[in-house]
Amino acid sequence: MIVIAPQDEPAPGNIKVTRWDWINLALQTLISDGVESVRVLPLGQKLGVSRSSFYWYFQSRQDLLDQLLAHWHETNTQAIVERAKRPAKSIIMGVLNVFECWADERLFDPRLDFAIREWARRSDDVRRAIDKADDDRLSAIRDMYRQHGYDEEDAFIRARVLYYMQIGYYMLDLREPVEARVSHLAAYLRSFTGQEPEGADVAHFMRFMAAR
Repeated sequence: MIVIAPQDEPAPGNIKVTRWDWINLALQTLISDGVESVRVLPLGQKLGVSRSSFYWYFQSRQDLLDQLLAHWHETNTQAIVERAKRPAKSIIMGVLNVFECWADERLFDPRLDFAIREWARRSDDVRRAIDKADDDRLSAIRDMYRQHGYDEEDAFIRARVLYYMQIGYYMLDLREPVEARVSHLAAYLRSFTGQEPEGADVAHFMRFMAAR
């Protein structure tokens, strides 16, 4: 899970916890138990503080939930959008940039994405946030293909295949080892681009994997 580093001072009288302690525990709870378990009193008990600490940092439970949703957008969605927009010498390298999100959970946390999608089943507002995030991610990947000469429809379909395959992979909870997936890297790149990857392209990504 992506853990937020402390960035503020603890509330007076509750020196043990900060706002980020509340958010990190709320994220862990959302992922493990669902949004209905993200409640002020149980979180405070786990942190060993009173509810007054919570209200020093947040206006309400809804305020906390809104910040969890904002964190998800600023991490999972922004990671994909930033890498799809990153300059690349070829579409192969562009796709490998996006692959970084799938390969490093510090960039894209699939468990958090799944938890938000489960939450969306209970909230129309979160469903709209999911729809917008999917559109933003797909648009960025489509534009990446367009930048490398693919026509509008081809770029649109290739973006959907790349993105939906990966999200489906998470939704199915497949347990394939990373090493097994990486062993098929060249074939995946051919499938997603219609081009033959160079050895240097594969080696570049393998260096990224080794440095995680």
